[in-house]
Amino acid sequence: MRCLLPSKVFWTRRLRMSRGMIQTVGLILILFLSDSHKVGASLEDSDYKSCEHVVKNWASSSVDLEVRNDKHELRDFLFFLHIPRTGGRAYLHCFLKKLYSNSLECLHSYDKLRFNPGQPNCRLISTHDDYSVMSKFPREKTSVVTILRNPLDRVFSTYEFSVEVAARFLIHHNLTSMAKVAEKAFRVFRARPESSVVSTLDIWPWKYLVRWMTEDLFARRDARRLRGLPHSVTNDSYDMDDMVMPLHEYINDPIVQDIVHNGATFQIAGITNNSYSADAHEVRHCVKKYRTLGEYVLEVAKKRLDEMLYVGLTENHKESATGFANTVGAQVISMHMEPNTITDAAIHNDHGSEIKGKSPNDNNETDADDQDHNTNVSSTGKMTVGKLLESYENCVPSARRLQSQRRVNALKQISPVNFTKEARKMVSPELLHEIESLNNLDIQLYKYAQSIFAKRRDTIRHDVVTEGLGSTLSTDIHPGLYDSLSSNLLFLCIGCLTSVLILVYVKSWRKVSKVKL
Repeated sequence: MRCLLPSKVFWTRRLRMSRGMIQTVGLILILFLSDSHKVGASLEDSDYKSCEHVVKNWASSSVDLEVRNDKHELRDFLFFLHIPRTGGRAYLHCFLKKLYSNSLECLHSYDKLRFNPGQPNCRLISTHDDYSVMSKFPREKTSVVTILRNPLDRVFSTYEFSVEVAARFLIHHNLTSMAKVAEKAFRVFRARPESSVVSTLDIWPWKYLVRWMTEDLFARRDARRLRGLPHSVTNDSYDMDDMVMPLHEYINDPIVQDIVHNGATFQIAGITNNSYSADAHEVRHCVKKYRTLGEYVLEVAKKRLDEMLYVGLTENHKESATGFANTVGAQVISMHMEPNTITDAAIHNDHGSEIKGKSPNDNNETDADDQDHNTNVSSTGKMTVGKLLESYENCVPSARRLQSQRRVNALKQISPVNFTKEARKMVSPELLHEIESLNNLDIQLYKYAQSIFAKRRDTIRHDVVTEGLGSTLSTDIHPGLYDSLSSNLLFLCIGCLTSVLILVYVKSWRKVSKVKL
């Protein structure tokens, strides 16, 4: 019996059917993908609108529409909003702690704030907490001051300080993890319960950044030991992968993106991961996801800068110190030190009772990694702005020397890493551009702060000239400001005198010429 094979017509029909099915499935797949794209775009659009709604509502509720004409007048409370790595420690120890006695400083100023603002004589709060801590104070009775720094330099400084503090723990060879570091720190501080010192590991943002960096340094140290090979040779301290986390890796880590980038804007807006605001996390998430929404946060931060008693700049250190002393210092002296001197041992509260001042060495809350330079300006006589500035200038160098020595000792543990101005020059332009892009809000806010600072500086100079304070400039105004004013006046006088002499000479020459003719 012969086997019958399918005819050619049969195979042709099957092939046509297969092709038809493939085309149908392909068409269905294309339609499905198209619909999925539309659905995805729709969901994306819906998510953006949801985020926009959240950010807009937060922004509108965060801005005080009332315009205050007394924003440059000191109120009952002074809140120093200390943005990390802006030089704020110098202002705290060398200015504010000389203006406010310990009994006037609110307790627990540098750990997570847990205090009663209604405590007797609580007048000064200095903290890394963001603006949302204002919810703990009567807003109408609180003045705010802050210092801003060039965002690029602040990112570098934050990275360097994180590495420096973490490297200090490498001295202890028995410490192999952050858990052991924390245990050791706990034992040290438990041994002195009466101490007012607060560990860096308990202070925002270092309680995140330093702990994370310490674990990373331990891991790299252990890896070097296992390999038993010398580290790779490079002259770039910001890219020594064997020794420390490279800068390019650091800036792209989620921890840094959440805490460091645009940190000044988020801190002044009150939406850091340390915020008291219930909306902070969602607003921050939306702004990082959709960068255009950052403009709402930026406007809130600008508005708050406008309302502050004083805004200084790290890069304009001398002029900032002068402005701070003449704007803040002068009013504190007038409000809290008249008729008493800075070293009064007792301060009266609102009920007339007397609260004994603490010992000058008994500070409320101090970072364990920062020495308190709270020395009295004078034991007798009336405090003046001039004396305050003189004391500040004597205080700052010693603080800088101490910090410099600490850095040298810490970086020995990860040699040849050495963070210097020269080392920064080796960082590639591409990496610098990336840092600037990641901190676009901070860059805009810094430019705005520069304009505020320039206007305030000009106002102070104008007041100095118009109020006829020339006789007191040598004691009550910073020499740098006085010198610049004196120089301008001197050049103006010389210019006028020269013009007069030239005019007289020309007229005389013309007369002589006519006589000769």
